[in-house]
Amino acid sequence: MLTKKNACLVFEDGEIIKGYGYGATGLSVAELCFNTSMFGYQEVISDPSYADQIILFTFPHIGNVGVNPDDNEAEKTFAKGVITHLKPNTPSNWRKTDSLNNWLVQKNIIGLYGLDTRELTLRLRDKGVINVVICHQENCDFDYKKMIKLAKGWSGLDGLDLAIKVTCGETYNWKQGHWLSPGKYNNSKKNKKIIAIDFGIKRNILRSLSDLGCEVKVVPATTSFKEIIEYNPSGIFLSNGPGDPKASDPNVFKLLKNLTSLKIPIFGICIGHQLIALTLGAKTSKMKQGHRGANHPVKNLETNSVEITSQNHGFIVDKQSLPSDLQITHISLFDQSIEGLRHQELPIFSVQFHPEASPGPTDTLYLFDKFYNLCLEYNNAKKK
Repeated sequence: MLTKKNACLVFEDGEIIKGYGYGATGLSVAELCFNTSMFGYQEVISDPSYADQIILFTFPHIGNVGVNPDDNEAEKTFAKGVITHLKPNTPSNWRKTDSLNNWLVQKNIIGLYGLDTRELTLRLRDKGVINVVICHQENCDFDYKKMIKLAKGWSGLDGLDLAIKVTCGETYNWKQGHWLSPGKYNNSKKNKKIIAIDFGIKRNILRSLSDLGCEVKVVPATTSFKEIIEYNPSGIFLSNGPGDPKASDPNVFKLLKNLTSLKIPIFGICIGHQLIALTLGAKTSKMKQGHRGANHPVKNLETNSVEITSQNHGFIVDKQSLPSDLQITHISLFDQSIEGLRHQELPIFSVQFHPEASPGPTDTLYLFDKFYNLCLEYNNAKKK
């Protein structure tokens, strides 16, 4: 049993909170945010949208079912740290292949426990996200002055383009559907070509597209308009991802402008939603504390129904900036912020939340069907 506190969290204002470490050792500077999910911690941590962030879990029991390769949302992880109230215990689950502790070591992610996570969550809720340094040193040799300087000097996510950091290095095809049993996945017949532009894409998005019969080609965020058109796709998907959408490479906006001129179906999620809005003339801004969890209520304004969604974003589309041809389809019931948009003339729509869940409810999986049907209509129109 640990007696010395061998890990700490250092705030940019100089405050220091000591705790106990697990996972990787070392030091990282990042933005501290909280997630309210009660399950799916592996999917959360492996989501590329958490690049350069430290995840504070509000649910105390994290790590109790271990980890397994099927639940990774990406090959690489980009989160900088994990904070939990309790130490991850010995895992017990028939799907587990390893412990959360060992997995964090392999992924070079620092873990910290023994803090009052409720107090930290309330602080983030009231004051907003904050830049911190997380440190785990077995010898407890902490250079606090250095860490305070690092936290103060880090610019944060505002103005930071992280898509270039997390996007795939080369184009690849995705055929795997949803998980059925260990090592087995749904593999439906593929009949529609979809281009998925990777800004930090989650695997469950790709599985959701594949299940519908989409032949998905995933391309880097740096892919040119010419390369995409040569594939002759039936639709374009814009993925989730981290960072400030406004800071994206100017070539991304040039690409999207060209794609919208084709009147081809376009579906965006998370940062993909924000990039569509920016391309069509709207503006985005950074939120105070963001929306992160698997239990966020959203109102569908087209059906007047409430849908429970999975969310992970720190930027939003500004309502006041919307051009007249963009219509709001979904709003957050927490703060009335925009959660969905559609173009009134073009086959373009987007959502801020994650309909693929993983983790979370599947209330909004129908959006993938909507995209697929638009692709069918587009193909049929081309044949006439």
